[in-house]
Amino acid sequence: MAGQGSGGNVIAALCNIFIPGLGQLVQGRILAAFLFFVVVMGCYALTATVILIFLWVPGALIHLWCIIDAARYKPRD
Repeated sequence: MAGQGSGGNVIAALCNIFIPGLGQLVQGRILAAFLFFVVVMGCYALTATVILIFLWVPGALIHLWCIIDAARYKPRD
């Protein structure tokens, strides 16, 4: 995949909007994809229980971080 700002990074960032971690998976970063997915979906799931309703804030912030991470990713040479 090309460097930052490439079409691949844009596609990865768009994938992350729908499913957190999918963009990292598209880029071949399996561990990052798994961690983003588990953390964000865990926060959203606990928010849905209404017991820990305040967890939507960190979930949304980490989701945003996930999108930005995919967009700014530069593979090592």
